[in-house]
Amino acid sequence: MDNSLSRRSVLQKTLGVAAATMVTSSLSNRLEAADTQMGVSLKGRVNHSACRWCYQSIPFEDLCKSAKEIGMQSLELTGPSEWETLKKYGLTAAIGWPEANQWGGGMGLTSCFNNLKNHDALVALYEDLIPKAAKAGVKNLITFSGNRNGLSDEEGLINCKKGLQRIMKTAEKHDVTITMELLNSKVNHKDYQCDHTEWGAVLCEMVGSDKFKLLYDIYHMQIMEGDVIATIKKYHQYISHYHTGGVPGRNEIDETQELNYPAIMKAIVDTGYKGFVGQEFIPARPDKIASLKQGVTICDV
Repeated sequence: MDNSLSRRSVLQKTLGVAAATMVTSSLSNRLEAADTQMGVSLKGRVNHSACRWCYQSIPFEDLCKSAKEIGMQSLELTGPSEWETLKKYGLTAAIGWPEANQWGGGMGLTSCFNNLKNHDALVALYEDLIPKAAKAGVKNLITFSGNRNGLSDEEGLINCKKGLQRIMKTAEKHDVTITMELLNSKVNHKDYQCDHTEWGAVLCEMVGSDKFKLLYDIYHMQIMEGDVIATIKKYHQYISHYHTGGVPGRNEIDETQELNYPAIMKAIVDTGYKGFVGQEFIPARPDKIASLKQGVTICDV
């Protein structure tokens, strides 16, 4: 995510809005013709969420209202200060993260658990955050590997294991899963270490707790690996959360991009997955809520 609306920019408190206009696709037209009301009758086989950072231009309570009307259960990548507002609207955070000011000392996507110097600060952060998440009913908290910065894959695995194992007892006690995101290092996050599913699966085995798993971001892993459905089938036991995004461009997930999201969602459901799928595309069309509604509808298999 190297655009102005990246999660990296959110962590750095620099919020931007991507606002490119695209011609509405024929699929969007068909969806709108079939359902002109905001409310959608969802099938109940997929738990739907969306990432807050993709909708920074929309006031949070307005976004909560729209999510509820669409039939969603979650707005994610939200922090403790937002969790009470979510409850007000009958929503949860499928995956939470610290407040922006808690990512201290340069920590974040680029410098996290693979850097031994960060471990004490990260342990303190998560030891504080995990009980808060449990109290609020938030079952997943995001984390990152950090960039390689010259580390071999083996060194990165060992360093991440050492730090993560220090917080596993607390995660297990409170039944909260620490979830490391798989990101692409080809386009958006140069040098990021947890950029292949196999590397993440090995780390899960090394940490040795069912409270450490992976966030499989379909957009990122299509760029890095392709073969999305086969990879999900092979590694689904290590995955606690999924993200969407259109490839290329990370915009709407309809026929304007190359992935077949209904087929991918069916494969996820067929693994027995009961968690959430978070929409993490950046709406390119002026009506961002209509794009979100379309994405939920496409994924509701």
